[in-house]
Amino acid sequence: MQFVKDLFNFLSSPAIFFTLVIVLFFVALRTRRLWTDRVGTVALVAVVVYFVVSFFDPNFKKVVTAPDNVPIVGMLFLIGFFAWFSLKQAYENDDRMARGEPPAEKLETDEKVWCWPDLVYTELIALLVASIVLLVWAILIEAPLEEPASITVAPNPSKAPWYFLGLQEMLVYFDPWLAGVVFPSLIILGLMALPYIDTNPKGNGYYTFRERAREIALFLFGFLVLWVFMIMTGTFLRGPNWNFFGPYEYWDPHKLVPLNNINFSEFIWVRWLGTGLPQQWLAREIFGILVVLAYFLALPPLLARRWLNDIHRKMGAARYAVGIVLILSMIALPIKMYLRWIFNLKYIIAIPEFFFNI
Repeated sequence: MQFVKDLFNFLSSPAIFFTLVIVLFFVALRTRRLWTDRVGTVALVAVVVYFVVSFFDPNFKKVVTAPDNVPIVGMLFLIGFFAWFSLKQAYENDDRMARGEPPAEKLETDEKVWCWPDLVYTELIALLVASIVLLVWAILIEAPLEEPASITVAPNPSKAPWYFLGLQEMLVYFDPWLAGVVFPSLIILGLMALPYIDTNPKGNGYYTFRERAREIALFLFGFLVLWVFMIMTGTFLRGPNWNFFGPYEYWDPHKLVPLNNINFSEFIWVRWLGTGLPQQWLAREIFGILVVLAYFLALPPLLARRWLNDIHRKMGAARYAVGIVLILSMIALPIKMYLRWIFNLKYIIAIPEFFFNI
């Protein structure tokens, strides 16, 4: 049994765990008909059994049953179920349209019902069920209230509310002006701009995967693989001093992890060229600046000519430019995460003279 716990603790190290999540995500998309029909049910049962068996471990139970973390456990199950259910409906519609039949949603347009009593009764039942669940929750689980705030005592770890845990995790990999201002603004503006960037009318009003495969895969990657992963990591795997802990590992506040953070300029000048860092900031950071400029300025036209030529023609230059910058900004997060985990790379561009770090 201890061997299994050690294996799970090893697999939960950030680089391995995140790689497994990415691999499973793309395998699930490639074998979607299999896991939405049979494997999905087996996977759900396996996860439930895993949680039940893991409750016998005191460290796992302490973290999962913390009043702050209970809603996150429920959120993970709900997100998994609704992702499975929506994709199952999408694949069923794909099969229907392949046979020349309309999507299932088209058949429901003629089934009109009255607001009273049908809709009102449904809302009343939902209200009663939600009230009962919240009442039982409030009775069984203590409110996560702590002692009054003090400037001399800080919780360890000090965590943001669950809806900010993704941003708090991003602060590990990016400077605060990026993780706390730029990226949240890009997320909000990007979601607002989606209807104007992607004007493809296919898939409107009904579930489908085949007609929106790229768009759905990209959205699910950003939401499930990145955002939900960071929330789950910040909730269950980040312990005292913001160190990583396995699911069965004791949260030791005295755990020390040696991290020799290094900037990209130090990689180039000190390690590769064997010289000291230039004193002038532009000469010191020129390699990092060129990498970032190539990523955002040279890569989009290259992708438009090679792999995304059809999308570039369909969207036009302006909409393609906005869309690809948003996508590259999203992909920059996992790139920076791997660089931090594997090479302890802190910043690609580090200009403390102007408080500008990337």
